[in-house]
Parts: sequence; structure tokens; C-alpha cells
Amino acid sequence: MRRALTVIASAVVIALAAPWWTGGFDQLAQWAATHQREFQNSIALSLRAVRAGQPEAVTALLSACFAYGVVHAAGPGHGKVLIGGYGAAKAVPMLRLSVIALLSSLGQAVTAVALVYTGVTLLQLGRERMISLTEAIMAPVSYGAIACVGLWLFWRGLRHFRATMPASQGDHDHSHDHDGICATCGHAHGPTAEQVQNATSLRETLVLIASIAIRPCTGALFVLIITLQMGIAGVGIAGAFAMAFGTATITIAVGLGAGALRGGVLAGWASVPRAAQIAAVIELAAGLCVALLAGGLLLRSL
Repeated sequence: MRRALTVIASAVVIALAAPWWTGGFDQLAQWAATHQREFQNSIALSLRAVRAGQPEAVTALLSACFAYGVVHAAGPGHGKVLIGGYGAAKAVPMLRLSVIALLSSLGQAVTAVALVYTGVTLLQLGRERMISLTEAIMAPVSYGAIACVGLWLFWRGLRHFRATMPASQGDHDHSHDHDGICATCGHAHGPTAEQVQNATSLRETLVLIASIAIRPCTGALFVLIITLQMGIAGVGIAGAFAMAFGTATITIAVGLGAGALRGGVLAGWASVPRAAQIAAVIELAAGLCVALLAGGLLLRSL
């Protein structure tokens, strides 16, 4: 059964990688952009209805904002790259990974609100200037931060791989108990598979969230600025968070899917003595993918 899970997970990985070589991601980006424009039109119509005092218009607006967030997240994006890479690199509990993805998306809404109300009320910036500022400064910063996280995951995986390499047998017999402690010298010569998989910290969680949240969604900026100018700022803030929840649904799904694929690939190797090395190689490869993809986005944004 474990071998079957590994084969299935490997096949899924290959199937997901195929669009990268066939141009499928470009088609996905075009599809997402087309539907985003459609939902932007729906949002604009709903905003006019809200301003006219139609009570059902608020529900329609929030629904359109949520749908916009889902479609926006369905296209190629930096948040999914990091959350998916993190879920593939480490054995993160599903609840923890879901919370990280949710907070990252909500953090984008918070950044959008802070940016708009600071830029519009204090700096007197217009909509085009605000969006230009986001794309010219905050987007590259976010991509750079994510690339750094990817390099950190790569370096961490490399360290874990080196730590799991067999030590020299010339000094003493390296028989170990279930905690990875050498029975002869009383020291641990490398982390166990469980220790490699469970290494997490609050600091890395905050870095993950911040690297995604630092770049707000342009759709949220649009809604916030328009509603501020129309005198219905509260509705705009609610719309920005509705978009964030829509984005979170896709980001959470990607993270959980990556974690499930990781578990499937490792399932057939759980009882193998080199299981810790295999886990380290997956972390190393995931970190490298995150760094390369984010680095490419960074170069494209400059």
C-alpha cells in the first residue's frame, strides 16, 4: 500500500510538472486574467448599486470580491509557490499549514488597507500611482523575500542531508536507539526522520506570512480606493477581506495538496534506513524550486 501511494504521488507530480513544459501555465494565466476582468466589472456594478442604497448590493459585492479572489489565486502566483513549496518541503500539520495560508492571505488585505489609507489620506496618491507603487516596489520586495525563503529551505535541506550521512565507523560502533542516540558515545550523529520533519518555529512562520502579505492584491487596492472616494469605505474594507478569503481557499488547497504529495512520496520509504535522507532531499528540491520560481518573478518585475 505504501509503495502504491509513492507511485501515485510520483505520477501526480509528473502530471503537475507537464504544464510547465507545454505552456499550460500561460493558458491558465490568460484564463485567470479574463475572469478577473469579468469580476472587476461585476464589482464596479455592485459598487454603484451600493452607493445607490440598494440593500442586496452589498451581498452581491462581497460575493463578487470573493470570486475575484478565487480566480486571482487560481492563476500563477507567488503565494501558492511559497505555501506549496513549504508544504512539500516539511511535514507540516494540515491545520498549521492552513492557518499559515489563511493568515498570509488576510495579511495581504491588511497591507492593502494600510497602504491605501496611508497613501490616499496622508500622501494624496491616486489609484494609478498606488498600483504603480505596489508593482514597482512591493512586488519585487515580496518576490525577493520568497526567493530568500526558498534558498533557506534549500540550505536547510542540504544541512539535513549532510547530517544524515553515515558517520565514520573508525571511532566506535554507531548503534542507535529509537531516539537516534549512539549507544556507545551517547551523542546524536544526525537528526532522525521525525526530527527533520517536525522542525518548525514561530519565526519561520512569521517570515512565511510576511513575505506573502507584503504585496497586496491590486484588486483589493482598486476596491479600497474607489469605495473611499465614494464615501463607503467600510464596504471597501469588507470587500478586500472577502477577496483575501477567496485567495485563501486556493492557497490552502495548494498547500494541503503539496503536503499530501510529500506524504505519498515518502510513504513507501517510511521504514527505509535512509528515510531521513530522502526527506532532506525533498526539502532541498522544494526549496530550490521556490527560489528559482520566485527569482524568475523577481527578474520579470524589475
